[in-house]
Amino acid sequence: MRSQSHRFYHHPITVTQIVCNSVQNGLSSYMLDFPKGLAVSHLFSARVSLSLHTSQFLNRMAEPAYTVASESETTGEEKSSSAFLEIAIGIDIGTSQCSIAVWNGSEVELLRNTRDQKIMRSYVTFKDEIPSGGISSQLSHENEMLSGAAIFNMKRLIGRVDTDPVVHASKSLPFLVQTLDIGVRPFIAALVNNIWRSTTPEEVLAIFLVELRVMAEIQLKHPVRNVVLTIPVSFSRFQLTRIERACAMAGLQVLRLMPEPTAVALLYAQQQQQTVHENMGSGTEKIALIFNMGAGYCDVAITATAGGVSQIKALLGGAIGGEDMLQNMMHYLLPNMDNLFSSHGINEINSMGLLRVATQDAIHKLSFQTSVQIDVNLGNGSKICKVVDRQEFEEVNQKVFEKCENLITRCLHDAKVEVEDLNDVILVGGCSNIPKIRNLVMGICKREEVYTGIDPLEAAVCGAALEGAVASGISDPFGSLDLLTIQATPLDIGIQANGNNFVPIIHRNTAMPARKELTFTTAHDNQAEALIVVYEGEEKLVGKNQLLGYFKITGIPLAPKGAPEINVCMDIDASNVLRVLAGVAMPGTQHPVTPVMEVKMPTVDDGHGWCAEALLRTYGSTLDLITVQKKIQQ
Repeated sequence: MRSQSHRFYHHPITVTQIVCNSVQNGLSSYMLDFPKGLAVSHLFSARVSLSLHTSQFLNRMAEPAYTVASESETTGEEKSSSAFLEIAIGIDIGTSQCSIAVWNGSEVELLRNTRDQKIMRSYVTFKDEIPSGGISSQLSHENEMLSGAAIFNMKRLIGRVDTDPVVHASKSLPFLVQTLDIGVRPFIAALVNNIWRSTTPEEVLAIFLVELRVMAEIQLKHPVRNVVLTIPVSFSRFQLTRIERACAMAGLQVLRLMPEPTAVALLYAQQQQQTVHENMGSGTEKIALIFNMGAGYCDVAITATAGGVSQIKALLGGAIGGEDMLQNMMHYLLPNMDNLFSSHGINEINSMGLLRVATQDAIHKLSFQTSVQIDVNLGNGSKICKVVDRQEFEEVNQKVFEKCENLITRCLHDAKVEVEDLNDVILVGGCSNIPKIRNLVMGICKREEVYTGIDPLEAAVCGAALEGAVASGISDPFGSLDLLTIQATPLDIGIQANGNNFVPIIHRNTAMPARKELTFTTAHDNQAEALIVVYEGEEKLVGKNQLLGYFKITGIPLAPKGAPEINVCMDIDASNVLRVLAGVAMPGTQHPVTPVMEVKMPTVDDGHGWCAEALLRTYGSTLDLITVQKKIQQ
């Protein structure tokens, strides 16, 4: 009997439990149960159908129970109670595709789903009120998409507010994305039996991760808890916390959140190390440019590799990818698309899906042929019959290609590397096969060919699996895991000071772990308190950067402005955890006059804009700080 609990409710929870149910009706199912208390809205309580035959499940897997702890209980301090040395798996969840890999003792192995696929679609469908993802669903993604029941592009939506241009661009997706434009999370819903069922990107990602976890456990024949996930370079720290929350909901503990080009750099370092061993040489430093472009994001990195050690010299990324090219082409084919599909009725969603599938198929074909015929009947007498050639596609997406070019040139500049110094150019991601992308990268780098030793679609997940083995303490007698990646910070991190200015303390492309400090002083006479407001970004004004959190220092001795010394220290550990410390000293004293404040960032949840506006409205400039330039420590 179908329970009414399968419906969605706006119901807060505190702790999420995922329990492996008894096998019923030829399917193994995981029951997601959400008790009261945690601040995650639009909750679901639904079975996640895994589409596994009963005998297969019983023969290949035991019946463990899984508990997903709240965020406070998933700090990484818990110890595994298993008898074996657990190896963290690597997961690459792309905007449109995903894969999972693990170190099998001698090499990285990509795991396959029940349809023998290594690369799977990244989506979850809520058809018949039973959520299931692209891992186990036997239906085609295109058919599900036409009904409005499929939620995808999770990676583009997670951790974004409804004023974000990326969210507004997602309104043309064939499911419901509503915005109020007030700086809160967007409303997202799937169409189930003519009813909009609300959800969140975190919940959708959690469902997907549950299926990935079960798939891995069946094949590895032991429980899986630890994971290394790849992320885009441009992800904010707030977005990282959302990824970690989704992992916690799925019962996974994140050992590393690894920028995708950094994962590729680790795989490249292993390959270079193996080549040196085979040639019995000592190896010299190799500099490589890594260009990674998928459906949702474009990342560029410069890495210097020698002896299994890969140092990221520069990182840069942005939310541009195949999805932007797809939507540009859809608007080109149907200029009034936004007005036609604004109501999100059943017929409109079907038309959106048809146009999307036809356009996506055309773009894929244009990668290996010069023109393509597009014929699609959108219903209600609307048809598109047009021949599109490769030149048209490139002209329509000229701005996307210009942004890619800008990322490459800026990254080379930041790394202080000339194109003549590059030993290899590595292209990865789903868009790496687009001729214009390949020609653009090779043209800038003055190359006639790119590095061919890495599979463009598997590179990131293989690097994540290597990092999972290294982070798990696995050793290899042949030295294949004697690897180290020195990561870099992708964005400036600093505080508000000197009015509304953003003052970086840890600069972009600083090697991690890192610890930097800067000294400030009071802006007013007899100022007894100071507000430390932490941001990350690249803009000079704080309002254009991402608010991470804030705290107040009290007990500053009354003195003329400029006399107290307020030392702000920022510390990023090897796991990319950011802590901000602040203390007050007076001239001539060796110890802080007040206890030092230490705060882990970020501290804000939703409503970043609201928080900043409330701080300004409440305190104005009364708690401002100004920089003491001579105290900058490099």
